[in-house]
Amino acid sequence: MSSLSWLITFDLLGIFVFAISGALVAVRNHLDLFGVLVLGVLTGLGGGFLRDVLIDATPPAALMDWRYLLVPILAGLVSFWFHPVLGRLEPRINIFDAFGLALFCVTGTIKAMEYGLGPVPAALMGMVTGVGGGMIRDVLAGRVPVVFRGQLYATPALAGAAVVALLHHTGQPLALAALGGLLCLVWRLLALWRDWQAPKPRHITQA
Repeated sequence: MSSLSWLITFDLLGIFVFAISGALVAVRNHLDLFGVLVLGVLTGLGGGFLRDVLIDATPPAALMDWRYLLVPILAGLVSFWFHPVLGRLEPRINIFDAFGLALFCVTGTIKAMEYGLGPVPAALMGMVTGVGGGMIRDVLAGRVPVVFRGQLYATPALAGAAVVALLHHTGQPLALAALGGLLCLVWRLLALWRDWQAPKPRHITQA
């Protein structure tokens, strides 16, 4: 399988996982089937869509390849019909979400570099690919995005993307560049296990 095929496969796996998380949020907010599908699709595709627009990879891949639309729709339908089971499996879904974050930080960074970006902006695009869909999901659901609520989510994605960008920039093979994804995955899983939180202000005065 070529490196491009691997990237597409990883992209679709990440989209499926993120779409399930978005669809479950919609179910818990008592949205109808259309709302569940919309939130699932936007969560799965939002980060990649933002990345493609920002790097001028237009039309975005989500609008050019039917698989990119089919995968989050299937995830939304699965979540709509089997949400009681998925709800009980949420701790495990959070683990899959960590895998999706790691996959997206790799694929987003490499695609940005293939479109001519340097290592630093490409790493930022990798992070955007990983966290963008979740931010859209949370805003539409009327809550503060997870990445702003103290969870170590964006930081592991940025660190992993930075490693990917550095290794890819120095001509290392894709398998070695994927070490950045491993860094993101391990950091995120440890944060879930140990309940690590980003620092917050200790004392907040009311205006």
